[in-house]
Amino acid sequence: SSPAFKPPAFASPFVWTGFYAGINGGYGWGKSSWTNTATGATTGDFDISGELVGGTAGYNLQMSSVVVGFEGDIDASWLKGSAPTSCCETKNNWFATARARLGYGMDRFMPFVTAGGAFADVKTDTAIGSATATRAGWTAGAGVEYAFMGAWSAKLEYLYADLGKASCPAATCTLATDVTLKTNVVR
Repeated sequence: SSPAFKPPAFASPFVWTGFYAGINGGYGWGKSSWTNTATGATTGDFDISGELVGGTAGYNLQMSSVVVGFEGDIDASWLKGSAPTSCCETKNNWFATARARLGYGMDRFMPFVTAGGAFADVKTDTAIGSATATRAGWTAGAGVEYAFMGAWSAKLEYLYADLGKASCPAATCTLATDVTLKTNVVR
C-alpha cells in the first residue's frame, strides 16, 4: 500500500484590517524663531529638541496588498530650545496628530506614507513671563511596520510637522511677537 498524499502546509498571509491601539516613544528636533510683528526684528532660527511619549490608535482596511487607514496619537513632549541670546525659549508640552495612512502589505511587513493634521501647544518663556498657545498645522511622513507575533506589531516612523505661527502677547514678549515651530519626529 502507498502512503496517503499529504499536501504541503501553508500559513495564511497576515491581514492588516482592523482597529489597533498602542504606545509610542521617540525623539524630536527642529527649529523655532521669534519675530516682532511691529519691527520685523527676529531671533532667526534656533534649535529645539527633546523626547516624546504617548499613545496611538487607528484603523486599517486592507484591499489586496493596499492598506488604507486613519491614525491618531497624542504625546507628552519635552521639546524645547532657546534663542542664542537666551532671551526667548520655545517649549512644547504635548503633540498630537490625526493622519491618513497608505501602505503596501507584504504579509507581515508594511511600508507606508502618512499625512494629516498636527496639533500642539507652543509655550513661550521670557524673563517677563510665559504664554501658551494651542496651534494646528500639518504633518507628513513615512515608516515601516512589522507584525511579529499574532496581532502584535512594531512600527518605526518619521514625521515632519509645521505648526505655523503662535502669538506671544506684549505682556510676555514686550511687543507682540510671532513664534514658529517646525519639528521632525522619529518614533
